[in-house]
Amino acid sequence: MREQAQGDRDDIDDAYVQLPDPAVIAANRPADHPYNFGSPTGMSRLLMAHPRIGPAFLRLFSQIMFEPGALSRQEREFVAAVTASVQNCFY
Repeated sequence: MREQAQGDRDDIDDAYVQLPDPAVIAANRPADHPYNFGSPTGMSRLLMAHPRIGPAFLRLFSQIMFEPGALSRQEREFVAAVTASVQNCFY
């Protein structure tokens, strides 16, 4: 089904979202942030493009990934990677 939907895309306009400039995001991210890879990810830019949803998502994400819990940080990263992979989400 996914292949068929992608094959029919020639006649569908893609959605367009104005993403923030990577330099603006990089300037606001601490150098020692665990997800500072040298340049902002597409997901970071997308979340910052949504002033209502982005901050709420980032707060939830921070609680899930960094607050004390039964799983270690590495185990949480593993769960996130497997979940994304199962959904064919590669980022």
